[in-house]
Amino acid sequence: MIKEAMKYVTELKEQAMEPKIVEINGRTYCDKELRRYDVNEKASPLTVSTLTALVDYIKGCTEELRDKMIIQIKSPSEITLISGLDEERNREKLITVEADLPHFKANRWVTQDKFILELQSMFVKTSDLEAIMKVAGNIEAKTTANYGDDGVTQKTTIQQGVASRADVIVPNPVSLIPYRTFLEITQPESSFVFRIDGSDNIPEFTLIEADGGLWVNQAKAEIKKYLEKNLKELGTNIVIMA
Repeated sequence: MIKEAMKYVTELKEQAMEPKIVEINGRTYCDKELRRYDVNEKASPLTVSTLTALVDYIKGCTEELRDKMIIQIKSPSEITLISGLDEERNREKLITVEADLPHFKANRWVTQDKFILELQSMFVKTSDLEAIMKVAGNIEAKTTANYGDDGVTQKTTIQQGVASRADVIVPNPVSLIPYRTFLEITQPESSFVFRIDGSDNIPEFTLIEADGGLWVNQAKAEIKKYLEKNLKELGTNIVIMA
């Protein structure tokens, strides 16, 4: 009896482990999560940081590409290379490109020293940049003042010499070129509103984006132009989406 009972329990366990297929309202369901073992393996995507590396991979590893490939420009600093649809309508990601850039953040207040360092290390040098650096670098603590600040015009007090001070008009708006996309292409120029706050006797500064994000589209267009030029010899089997 014990032997028969054990056999019965074992059979019940085996039956419980078997997947059951049922149909409800014309739809097919399974009570177990099944995994297919006949699916083609996908490659692990590479990660690089330059457009040059992407072009080199596409030109040098043609045997790894499918008949149709897609370059998706997801943002000014991120691109992916993916395959066209396979027989089961899946795609394979072969490479991800993430630009290695300084992380400039607009629309926030920073102290004088940090602001000047960011201007020096995260922007292309222009006349507007030099004007801002001159104002920000010569402002004297405890003397910053705003006069008739209507959102456009702002005055501040700067140190001119050992003991002399003068009120100057803060330049606004300004055209600046932060490093925000791949270095192989021209960095897009943007309008910023430059503001100064000295309410706590410690001058702070901010750059507020004033182009509505137009630079993003400009950067994507430049990336697409670069890739089209450098991959022209490969014909039409690579689609570039910006």
